[in-house]
Amino acid sequence: MLSDLSVRLRSLFRRVTVNEELDDELRFHLERQEEKYVQAGMPPELARRRARLEFGGLAQVEQECREARGITFVETLAQDLRFGLRMLCKSPGFTLVVVATLALGIGANTAIFSLVNAVMLRSLPVRDPQQLVVAEWSARGGPHHLGTSSFGDCGRPRDKAETTNRGCSLSYPMFKEIRDQKTLFANAMAFAGPAEMDLSGNRTATIAQGELVSGSFFETLGVTPALGRTLDSEDEKSGATPVAVLDYGYWQRAFASSPSVIGRTIRLNNTVFTIVGVADPRFTRLTPGKSIDLWVPLNQATPLGLPWAEESDTSSWWLVVVGRLQPGVSQTRAQAAANSLFVNETLHGAKPVWKTEDDPHLWLLPAQDGLTGIRYQYGEPLFLLMAAVSIVLLIACANVAGLMLARGAAREQEMAVRLAMGAGRRRVIRQLLTESLLLSSMGAALGALLAYAGAAGLTTFFSENARWPLRLDLHPNALVLLFAVGATVLAGIGFGLAPAFQGARANLASELKGNSATTAGHFGGRGFGLGNGLVVVQVALSMVMLTGAGLLLRTLDKLRSIDPGFDTRNILLFSINPELAGYKGKQIPDLYANLQSRIAALPGMVGSSYASDALLDGGLWTKGVRVEGQTDTVETQMLSVGSDYFETMKIPLAEGRLLRAADIGSTQQVAVVNRAFVRKFVGERNPIGLHFGGSDSKDPQWEIVGVVGDTKYATLRSAEAATAYVPLTAGGATFALRTRVSPVGLMPAVRNLVNEVDSNLPVIRMRTQSDSIDRLLFNERLVAGLFGLFGALGLTLASIGLYGLLSYETTRRTREIGIRTALGARRLDVVLLVLRQGLVLVMLGAAAGSAVAVGVTRLLQSLLYDVRPIDPITFVLVPGLVIAVGVLACSLPARRATRVDPMVALRCE
Repeated sequence: MLSDLSVRLRSLFRRVTVNEELDDELRFHLERQEEKYVQAGMPPELARRRARLEFGGLAQVEQECREARGITFVETLAQDLRFGLRMLCKSPGFTLVVVATLALGIGANTAIFSLVNAVMLRSLPVRDPQQLVVAEWSARGGPHHLGTSSFGDCGRPRDKAETTNRGCSLSYPMFKEIRDQKTLFANAMAFAGPAEMDLSGNRTATIAQGELVSGSFFETLGVTPALGRTLDSEDEKSGATPVAVLDYGYWQRAFASSPSVIGRTIRLNNTVFTIVGVADPRFTRLTPGKSIDLWVPLNQATPLGLPWAEESDTSSWWLVVVGRLQPGVSQTRAQAAANSLFVNETLHGAKPVWKTEDDPHLWLLPAQDGLTGIRYQYGEPLFLLMAAVSIVLLIACANVAGLMLARGAAREQEMAVRLAMGAGRRRVIRQLLTESLLLSSMGAALGALLAYAGAAGLTTFFSENARWPLRLDLHPNALVLLFAVGATVLAGIGFGLAPAFQGARANLASELKGNSATTAGHFGGRGFGLGNGLVVVQVALSMVMLTGAGLLLRTLDKLRSIDPGFDTRNILLFSINPELAGYKGKQIPDLYANLQSRIAALPGMVGSSYASDALLDGGLWTKGVRVEGQTDTVETQMLSVGSDYFETMKIPLAEGRLLRAADIGSTQQVAVVNRAFVRKFVGERNPIGLHFGGSDSKDPQWEIVGVVGDTKYATLRSAEAATAYVPLTAGGATFALRTRVSPVGLMPAVRNLVNEVDSNLPVIRMRTQSDSIDRLLFNERLVAGLFGLFGALGLTLASIGLYGLLSYETTRRTREIGIRTALGARRLDVVLLVLRQGLVLVMLGAAAGSAVAVGVTRLLQSLLYDVRPIDPITFVLVPGLVIAVGVLACSLPARRATRVDPMVALRCE
C-alpha cells in the first residue's frame, strides 16, 4: 500500500520524470521482444512489425499505464482548472461582474452566519462543556415569600397562555447542598452578576462589570490562568483577603497587558482588592453576550454593598448553579437526586416557598442550552436575517446563471467542436462546472473580506445598542469555515448546472456548419426559456424581501410616531451611583442637589433633574401596594424622582401639585401618581390626600399630592400603566438634562463637572433620550435596515439580470429588428417590442413575489406594531417600485434596439 501511494505521489508531483521513465521502460520491452524474434530467425523488419502488433499501440499502452496509477482524475482536473482560468481571463468584464455578485451573496451569508454562530451555536469555551449542567426550576405558581435576582443568564420567554413560572436563581444554602452531592457531581460552582463596580486605583475611576463567583468557579469550568492564579475555595472563606481575577481582554484594555498587575491593589466600591490572576484568553464568556471584566468571591458581596447577595438567607435566590457530572453519572440520575433535594426544601423546609399543588421541579439542563443569555433576545432577528441573506444568495445565483446561459450560448460552437473531437458530454459538463466552481471560489475569497467587515460592523451595532456591555466572539471556527465552503460549493453547482447541461446539448450539425439560431427569441427557443424564468425568480424573491422591509419600516414609523407622554427632544441622560463610591444616608440627596444646581449653570441648559431610572430606557421598577380604601394589594410601576423632574421632562400636571425640593428627605412622605393610577385604583374618588404603600405596617405610606399625565415607561409598545412617582433619597440616579441645542455637545462639559465634584464618581452610560429610544427599537431597526438593504441589493441584481437578458436578446435578434425596421417599423414599435418582453417578466415576478409574501410576512408578526402582515399600503407601493425599476432596466436595451441600422444588420447576415 505504501509503495502504491509512493508511486501515485511521485506520478503527481514529478510527472515529467515519471513519464520519461515509463516511455523508456516501454521501449525497452519492445526492443527485447524484437531481439527475441530476430534471434528466432526473423528478418529485422518482420520482427519489429510482429513485436509492435503483439505489444499494441505505444501511445495506447502509455495511456493505460497512466490510468493504472489512479491519478488521471487529478490530471484532468488540473487541465480543467488551467483551461477554466484561461477562459475567465479571456472575459475579464464577465468574470468581474460574476465574482462581485457572488462575493455579495456569499459574503452577506457568511457575515450573518458568523453572528448566528457567535450568539446561538458556539460551544462554551471551557473544558468538556458537554459534562456541565445548569439548574433551572419550574412551578405553577409563586414563588412566595421570596426575593429573587436574575441577570439574564437563562430562562426562555413564556408564552402568553403559559402559567408555569421558571427561573435559574437559587439560594446559597441550596447551592451548597447541590455541591455536596459528590457522588453525582465532580464539582459545582455558582455565580451572579454582572454588577457595576466603581473601580479606582487604576488612574481615573471607571465602572467595571464584576461577577461574584464561588471559589470553585474556575476549577469546575476547567479554566486555567494566563497569569498568576485563579480563585480557589480558600478565597471564599470568611475573613479571607479580598482578591480578584481579571478577564484577559479587560487586562489588555485597562491595564495595558502589564505583567506587574499581579499583587497590585485596586478599590471596588471603596473596598480594597488584590489582583491575583488573569484568566485564560480562550475563556471569552460563559453566558452568550455577557461581558465580564473581573471575578470576585461570593463572600465579598456584603463589603461591596450588593443588597441582593445574601449568603445565609434561604429566601434570597440570586445564584446560578452549574455542576460538572461525575464520569458515568447520567443527567437523568443527577436530576432525580437534585430534584428530590429541591422539592423537599421548597415544600417542607423552614421557609416553604410553594404548596404541593404548585408542583415545583428542579431541572438539570445542558449548560450549552440552559445558559441562553442574549439568544432569545436576538435569536429571532438573526434567523430572519439568515433567511433574508439566503434569498440574496439565491438571487445572486439566479443572476449568475442567467449570465452563464448567455455566455454559454456564445460558446455553443466551441462545445460542438469539443464534442466532435471525442469529448464525452460528461467531460464537457465537468469542464463547465469547474469554471463555475472557480468563479464561486473567487467570489468566496472576496466575500470573506466583506463578511469580516460586515460581521464586525454588525457586532459594533449590537454593542452600541445594548443596554449593557455586550461581548460576541466572532473569531472564525470550524463551523463558520464549513458553512463558507458549503455555500461556495452549493452556489457554484447551483448556478453552473443549467449552463453545463445546455453546453453538453450543443447541436453539432448546425453549429459546425455555422448555422446557429441567431434569431432565436429566447435562451431555450421561442418559448418561455430558462433565462426568462431566472429573471422572474429574481424579481419574485426581491419582492418578498422588499415587502418585509416595507412592513418593518412602517412599524418603525408607527412606533416613532407614538406620543410617549413627555418631550423626548434635546434630553441628555447620564447615570451615577454614589453608593459605589461610599456615599451614605443624607450625603446622597445632598450630592444630587449640588450636581443639579451646578448643571443648571452650564450654558445652553433649560432644566435638569434626576430619577432612579430613565423613562424609555429599558428599566422598570414595580411594587405591590395597597391603596387607601381597598383591601387588595395591587401592582404599580414606581419611579423615584428629584425636584423639577416633571418640569424638565415636560410631563403635564392634571391636578394637585408637583414634587418640590422640600419633599426630598422630608418626614412627610408624598407622591405624585399618573392618570392611569387614578383610573385603575381610585375611580371616582378625589385622589388628592389618599395614601398608598406596602401592606406591612413598617412599609412606607405615601400621600398623593398630585396627578400628572400618562407616560410610556419601559417600552413604546406597552400601554400606559399605573405609575407612582416618589422622592428619591438613596441609591443610584439617572440625570435628565434638557438643553436648548443638541445635547451631544454638552457631554464633555458634563463629564468634567461630575469629575470636579468627585473624581471617584464615574459617569455611567451617557446618552441622549433619542439614543435610548433607538436602543429599545433595536430589533426592529436591525431587521428593517438589513431587510431593506438586502431587498435593494436583490432588486439591483434582478435589474442587472433583466438588463443582461434583454441586451443579449437584442444582440441575438439584430437581424429580426433590422428586417422589422426595413419593413417600416417605427422606433416606438421597436421600443415596445423590447419593453413588452421585459415588463411581462417583471409583472410575472411581482405577482409571484406578492403571493409568496402573503405567507412569508406572517413570520414577522412578532416584530410588527399596528401594521398587519398583509398591509395594503405596502402591498401596493412595493410592486409599484419593482415595476418602476423594471421599466428603467428595460429602457436601456430598448433604446439600443432603436439604433440598429437595417443595412448593417442584413449585411452582417
